[in-house]
Amino acid sequence: MLDNFFKISESGSTVRREIIGGFTTFATMSYIVFVQPTILAMAGMDLGSVLLATCLSSAAACFLMAFLANYPIALAPGMGENFLFVFTVCLTMGFSWQAGLAIVFIAGLLFTALSLFSFREKILDVFPVCLKQAIGPAIGLFIAFTGLQWSGIIVLNPATLVSLGPLNHALPLTVLAGIAVTVFLLVRGFSIAILVGIAVTTVLSLLFGIIPLAQPEISLSTETFFNLNFKELLGNWQNALIAIALLFFLDLFDTVGTLVGVSAQAGFLTEDGKLPRADKAFLSDALGTCIGALFGTSTVTSFIESATGVAAGARTGLAAVVTGFCFIAAILFAPVIALAGFNAGPAYYASLGNETALVAMYPTVAPALIVVGFLMLTPLSKIRWSDKTEGLPAFFTIVMMVFGYGITEGIAAGCISFAVIKTAAGKHREVHPIMYAIAGALLLRYIFLL
Repeated sequence: MLDNFFKISESGSTVRREIIGGFTTFATMSYIVFVQPTILAMAGMDLGSVLLATCLSSAAACFLMAFLANYPIALAPGMGENFLFVFTVCLTMGFSWQAGLAIVFIAGLLFTALSLFSFREKILDVFPVCLKQAIGPAIGLFIAFTGLQWSGIIVLNPATLVSLGPLNHALPLTVLAGIAVTVFLLVRGFSIAILVGIAVTTVLSLLFGIIPLAQPEISLSTETFFNLNFKELLGNWQNALIAIALLFFLDLFDTVGTLVGVSAQAGFLTEDGKLPRADKAFLSDALGTCIGALFGTSTVTSFIESATGVAAGARTGLAAVVTGFCFIAAILFAPVIALAGFNAGPAYYASLGNETALVAMYPTVAPALIVVGFLMLTPLSKIRWSDKTEGLPAFFTIVMMVFGYGITEGIAAGCISFAVIKTAAGKHREVHPIMYAIAGALLLRYIFLL
């Protein structure tokens, strides 16, 4: 029955390979179960509720991808989108997390509408390739920079703003050990490298008193479920529109990049470079975002880690089904996940007195953030750096996002500089009229709103 429904034999696979591939994909991306509740908790969201929302929405999205598109591509709340949700939408723009979820839901509805009418693929023609390839790596460096701060490896410095922190304390040494274990397993080809790194850092944090041995209380709740606030968006509709646009484009680029990358590896692309059932794959991703927002988590998107399952032999949606059930099973490990996401900063650094101005908070997930940041840098090799009209906008996107500590600022810098540089070089025909409109709107935002 499985063979007939998923066309396993026709795809050149076996049920065993699909099951192994599904487990492999989950092992590679399972860090999101630890990281997502920790990050969204910074916006005031209940950790237990976000954990439940993350697992259930990921499972639902995986099932949709399996039954609608029959691809071995897993989905979960995306890295980058979660930081955009917390740092930009909630902490910078001032929206409550309830309003933030409403913004994610509206973006999800927009994804769904465009997927149904096949407009989603066409929007890619508007956005320049150099920015598509730069935004993901820029967010990766932003995430890595955050991980370095959380670990105490990078600290505040009155003279230079930031500098290398004192490494003779238990916390940074513990995180460095976690990074070393993660990197060793990663280069040796182990798919569970990031998960093991989190586990090792958690154990060492317990042994050295960085986080208490007493298990933190956590109860699975539904506090975030169906708790969206649309009224708040009316009072700040300008920023709401900007936030919707940012979430839309970020998920658009992530999804297309993942689908193309994994499909190329699996041999799904046709000779002319098209992906069969692409509309259904986009629809699965879009519906996953809507479900995630209703349950209480940030944008759900396709994960590039699905490539590890493909490498293990997965070729059909059965692998995605297996990954989905793994997410459901992960709910049983909520107490362990809460321990890994414990905020150790205030208690630990209080014991150090005023010796240093460290801002570390969640050390156990810091190695994952740093290594994931590296894994997100791959698209940089596809940017035509020799063409200054392509390389400079990508460069400004990266440096402004990382050093300006804002995803919005990075994307805005890229869009504005692309339009200006192309025009100055006499290449205005390479700029789509809509890109000029986007750049103009972002420029006006800085003039009148900041």
